[in-house]
Amino acid sequence: MEVRAISKGIRLSAQKARPMAREICGLSVEKAIELLQFNVNKGSKCLLKTLDSAVANAETNENADIDELKVQEVWVNEGATLKRVRARSQGRRDMISKRTCHITVVVSDGE
Repeated sequence: MEVRAISKGIRLSAQKARPMAREICGLSVEKAIELLQFNVNKGSKCLLKTLDSAVANAETNENADIDELKVQEVWVNEGATLKRVRARSQGRRDMISKRTCHITVVVSDGE
């Protein structure tokens, strides 16, 4: 049984969130939550929220035992980019790209 949770439009670039996603993939949910709680990255907080949502979905919808759940897959995809303009000297401008990402966490009990 696989259960997933998706967070969309998170104001964080996918490049900054992917290293933590690689670390928790394949771990038990208990160890993954512990690892994310004590990490200082902004990406770890977003991943923790999505992982908690996936665990809650598994518990509520599938009556799964939390102790047996493992993080099966984690995807961090690029979302929409907010484009902003910054004024520069001599009437010029620079583009500022404020990137977003979509995080998908899949937990499974091994069946």
